[in-house]
Amino acid sequence: MTDDTREARDPSLVDVAIPVVLLVGLLGLAVYLFGEDASWGPNQIALTLCALVAAAVGLKNGHRWDDIREGVGDSIMQAMPAIFILLAVGALVGTWVMCGTVPSMIYLGLKFLSPAVFYPSALIVCAIISASIGSSWTTVGTIGVGMIGIANGLGLSEPAAAGAIVCGAYFGDKLSPLSDTTNLAPAVAGSDLYTHIKHMLWTTIPSVVIALVIFTVMGLRASSDESAMAGVQETMTLIDSHFAVGWHLLIPIAVVLAMALRKMPPFPVIMIGALVGGAFAVLFQPDQVVVLAGDDELPRGLALTAGVWQALVSGFEAQTGVDVLDDLLSRGGMASMLEVIWLVLSALMFGGVMEKTGMLRRLVQLILGAARGTGSLIAATIFTGIGVNVIASDQYMAIVLPGRMFRLEFEDRGLAPQNLSRALEDSGTITSPLVPWNTCGAYMAGTLGVATIAYLPFAFFNLLCPLISLGYGFTGFTIVKLENGAGSASEDRSGV
Repeated sequence: MTDDTREARDPSLVDVAIPVVLLVGLLGLAVYLFGEDASWGPNQIALTLCALVAAAVGLKNGHRWDDIREGVGDSIMQAMPAIFILLAVGALVGTWVMCGTVPSMIYLGLKFLSPAVFYPSALIVCAIISASIGSSWTTVGTIGVGMIGIANGLGLSEPAAAGAIVCGAYFGDKLSPLSDTTNLAPAVAGSDLYTHIKHMLWTTIPSVVIALVIFTVMGLRASSDESAMAGVQETMTLIDSHFAVGWHLLIPIAVVLAMALRKMPPFPVIMIGALVGGAFAVLFQPDQVVVLAGDDELPRGLALTAGVWQALVSGFEAQTGVDVLDDLLSRGGMASMLEVIWLVLSALMFGGVMEKTGMLRRLVQLILGAARGTGSLIAATIFTGIGVNVIASDQYMAIVLPGRMFRLEFEDRGLAPQNLSRALEDSGTITSPLVPWNTCGAYMAGTLGVATIAYLPFAFFNLLCPLISLGYGFTGFTIVKLENGAGSASEDRSGV
């Protein structure tokens, strides 16, 4: 097998362009034809077809089908932890709605928050939680779900609320020393963790401040609209009449966050949280559990078991008689994540073929060849990270691949490694939730119930970070030179 692989020809630029251009065209057509529903089937078809085209190009260049298939398998295997987490989050949302945790978050949020402060509050709360536990996914899967419900109850835009949640979650994740990507980027670039975090503040703080200002202005405009508050009291009354609500029902959140702080693996943490939610449902919402079981002839003990089981599988189905509230509280279940997983698998299949056939590496080399000065080198790193997020659909690969490819180039040009690690995070980490078929984008959409393309325009922090990083690269501001010593910044005017 090794000899056959060595005989394969390197791909040409035309070879690389064929599947990439076709992918861009088909994904654009899917969005044009299906809009926000493109990620629930049409994008999967586009990615699958482009994977076949990329495989055909690889076969033309001498790669064996078995090797290409192995590459696809390796790509998918790397994402299996993320897929299991997706399933666990679906189960958690189902039991947390049924047990009253999500309804209590919505009820208390409607009681204490107003449209004027909701968007910046959502960002700040998610940022604090994410920074504390080092996980954007756990933050969105717990606090984020409740925040979406609060936004709905306040009559605010769900896409804007999802944007604020994603901004906060990734701000905290990016700066947390507990985050895997925050540790991965300096490890790949050759920097140390705390130098990396300190250097990221230059792009992260301005981005989040601007995002907070924008969200504050949006909130003030919403608060001046009297219709935005219409129905809030009615929603609270309906929730209170169908669920037992209270601060004690937030204990499942505390349990999950406590385990996350102890750096326990995400999958068991979230599954334990889902089971705790099931136990709380039996204790505090037994009638809801029995109704969900749907079999009046079962003994009560078995009916309670069946109801919790059903919530884990297909989520909770609210039956309040009010369509808006039923839509809000009918959520979760592992089955609700199957279309998201389909999207992830399709994207990883395409990315695996591109990597195994050498087309992804050829594309990165092309970008590197165009980098002449410091500014263009930073730009090449950022656009490569974004490109790998789009093509390979994995934020870890978007950090590791450009990090390996550009590390020696940064050293040869006398640039300190924290410049590279910051660029890797400002692209690979930050833009991953903005790509609908990326594991992160698919997770955010599936968990929050808002399409990636819908919240993307409101993810101001994630959009601004790469732009500010680009500006620093071309102006030389905060660019650190090796000869000046670690931690000292100097302006680099070496051109573009």
